[in-house]
Amino acid sequence: MRQNFGRLGLLLVTVIWGTGYVVSDIALGVLNPYQLMAGRFLIAFIFILILFSNKIKNITKKALKRGSILGVILYLAFLFQTVGLNYTTPSKNAFLTAVNVVIVPFIGLVLYKNNIALRAYLGAFLSIIGIGLLSLEGFSGFNLGDFLTLIGAVFFSFQIILTSRFVRTENIFSIMIVQMGVAALCAIGVMLFRGDPLPEFTLTGTLSVAYLGFFCTLFGFMLQTAAQRFTTDTETAVILSMESLWGMLFSIILLQELITVQMAIGAALILVGVLVSEIDLKKVFFKRNQRTKSEKIAEKMTNG
Repeated sequence: MRQNFGRLGLLLVTVIWGTGYVVSDIALGVLNPYQLMAGRFLIAFIFILILFSNKIKNITKKALKRGSILGVILYLAFLFQTVGLNYTTPSKNAFLTAVNVVIVPFIGLVLYKNNIALRAYLGAFLSIIGIGLLSLEGFSGFNLGDFLTLIGAVFFSFQIILTSRFVRTENIFSIMIVQMGVAALCAIGVMLFRGDPLPEFTLTGTLSVAYLGFFCTLFGFMLQTAAQRFTTDTETAVILSMESLWGMLFSIILLQELITVQMAIGAALILVGVLVSEIDLKKVFFKRNQRTKSEKIAEKMTNG
């Protein structure tokens, strides 16, 4: 039951983050990436302070340390992903970021000696092919932007793995308050260091940043943090890969983007990858055989 809660929670996160592609595209029309990151993390931090101010007194030294680590990693992940986008195409940026689906099980294996089921590797492999078909339209060369995006993918992988470990022994809200606060400090510090001006308060920019800050950042990462109590690292990474699918669907609906056969095949492969990773066929067949045997025994007893 708890595992199902975790999986459904992560699936909802992918839907929310999928809408973030559309909103970010709108926001970047009036803000630069550094202003956008500073705004979304600052809003997330302000809202979490308002909603859970009574949890501040529960922040332990361990939660402060762990939340700070997650905050820095979260900001760096978005930083490398966003800066990389300045030197590469959006499709390559999305594909290379999604490589964390493949990276997560290997980092978990190295750091924590995790035993990874073969179906998890197969699911991740199918998902990454699907993301590639969804995202790539002409893969031409490997440049600085691709390299920076890959670094961002590694940081996203660490964020998934460390979140999974930290939330098992620490209060979720304590971790979130510190994580968002540190990410906001990093974002504002980098923006000021670069000499970027404070963003103008336009209706489009304000509403976009407010949505990204509250729903995509605060609510999305809070739900991810809570859901990861009940899922494995690889499960989390594969489910979160569906973010690309929802991003495509919302882009089609809201931005009138055209879908191609290649995109449809990619979407199907992602869904198959998630199902392969999530469903243990041995257990399914075992339960089915046990049920069949029980039914036969009951039938014999009834006829006897």
